Amino acid sequence: MKKEERYHGSCLCGSVSVSANIKSKSVGACHCGMCQKWGGGPFFAVECGDQASFEGDENIAVFDSSEWAERGFCKRCGTHLFYRLKGEDYYAIPFALFEGHDDWEFSEQIFIEQKPTFYSFSEQTKNLTGEEVFAQYAASKE
Repeated sequence: MKKEERYHGSCLCGSVSVSANIKSKSVGACHCGMCQKWGGGPFFAVECGDQASFEGDENIAVFDSSEWAERGFCKRCGTHLFYRLKGEDYYAIPFALFEGHDDWEFSEQIFIEQKPTFYSFSEQTKNLTGEEVFAQYAASKE
């Protein structure tokens, strides 16, 4: 995909709608302990940068999950809506919220050292440890 495309979707009950420019059709999985606890397994998301907007704000609850990030969910149905870096408007949004994602690719796994040993995926992906994720993020800020 050469340019960002606008995608639309909603939570399970339809109380919150999302519209976002995705950076690519690459889906990543986060295996960190917080994502596992939040969703009962890995968090499968697409990066949306700062080009995400939501309708139904009155139905969105935000949990301050760390010093640097927060997680949003629908107050009515509990659907996970986003992971956001504070102060940067960087959104990672669950890919399944969006309509039309059949041609997307599973390309990256992060916090791979925290992945439980009882499952693995057959796709060949880029795999990063938590330390590598933080180092990559720090390098992008220089």
